[in-house]
Amino acid sequence: MAATHRAALLGASGYTGADLLRLGVPHPSLDFVALTANSQAGQPLGAVYPHLASAGLPDLVTAESVDWTGLDVVFCGLPHATSQAIIAEIVSANPKVKVIDMSADYRLRDPETYKLWYGHDHVAVDLQKEAAYGLTEHNREAIRNARIIACPGCYPTAILLALLPLMKAGAISADDLIIDAKSGVSGAGRGLKQNTLFCEAGESLTPYAIGSHRHSPEIEQELSLVAGNPVTVNFTPHLIPMSRGELITAHVRLDKASNANDLRAELESAYADEPFIRVNAPGEIPSTGHVRGSNNAVINVFEDRIPGRAIVIAAIDNLVKGSAGQAIQNYNLAFGLPETTGLGQLAMFP
Repeated sequence: MAATHRAALLGASGYTGADLLRLGVPHPSLDFVALTANSQAGQPLGAVYPHLASAGLPDLVTAESVDWTGLDVVFCGLPHATSQAIIAEIVSANPKVKVIDMSADYRLRDPETYKLWYGHDHVAVDLQKEAAYGLTEHNREAIRNARIIACPGCYPTAILLALLPLMKAGAISADDLIIDAKSGVSGAGRGLKQNTLFCEAGESLTPYAIGSHRHSPEIEQELSLVAGNPVTVNFTPHLIPMSRGELITAHVRLDKASNANDLRAELESAYADEPFIRVNAPGEIPSTGHVRGSNNAVINVFEDRIPGRAIVIAAIDNLVKGSAGQAIQNYNLAFGLPETTGLGQLAMFP
């Protein structure tokens, strides 16, 4: 029987926190002993999320009241810009603990890039150097031994899974990358915002952060790494009126590849042994309905009517493969467990 690891979750009141508990409570090796949500501290979890009331979890507490020294792993679901200082405090108190961060605070390797896009200095630059980018399928060796694992954003997860193997092989050009992306409303978080009210988001598809989304430098960072030279993407996200799910459409220019079939073959080779990635058969269109509630990703490639171009489409669940599921996959890897442990859920349909 696998060892049990004492776990804490910071930010248990957010959507990613709730989904991490949905997946993590049945996990055979996770024992959640501390859940933080400062504004709801003192309440039972069921008061915040009634669907988790029967899970036998501890009441919510403030982060300041947690004893970090007795923990094996800390999952961090705090908003961006709030994780850096508390993670520094955690690893100082317990140098052996593994921190799996679902915020953006440790994803960008260059502190100046972080400052440019997030508007303030990174307060734990030394720790940033120790963080591994947590796209499991493409960074296993670094993740396995890292003290801090920085899980990618939901948009970068879908985009990079679709494009990294193609860019690495030189099958597509590093120039002229146009990415259209759509995410369910849960991707905007649980806080009260006018644009996510039912009457605002329902029956309405809306682009946002046009030309300036904070996931752009993260996408460019990883694509540039495999391309060997700077890559710039044209990335436009959209809010779509559904709770969860994400679909990206990438318009690419061919390089070494001759057509869409070459690109599909490259993806099939790259992901042949990956349990969570499925490359569809020719003509089969990825849909968020094919992955809803699961840690899976589906990808396919289609010919473009413009010569020398192709269209790559990928779908994930933004809360699972795009956040909480990927965090548990990285936990499994970091603690020597099969990556599929606790992540065998099939997609929910309809």
